Amino acid sequence: MKELHKILNEITQLTTDIETNYPELYRSLDENPMTLPITKHPHMDKLVMKEYLDSLKELLESYVEE
Repeated sequence: MKELHKILNEITQLTTDIETNYPELYRSLDENPMTLPITKHPHMDKLVMKEYLDSLKELLESYVEE
């Protein structure tokens, strides 16, 4: 459970950083296909949240490189 809490904190910190420093990228987060669940009641576990965190990191890294 602590690991999930840590992942959630990282997601919060990263999205706050993106919102503050990259507002143009932040606006597109809602449209990112990685954030859209396919099912009505998606299963959200540690693995899913870690994959989401990794996708945010990759998105930011790619954006900064461009």
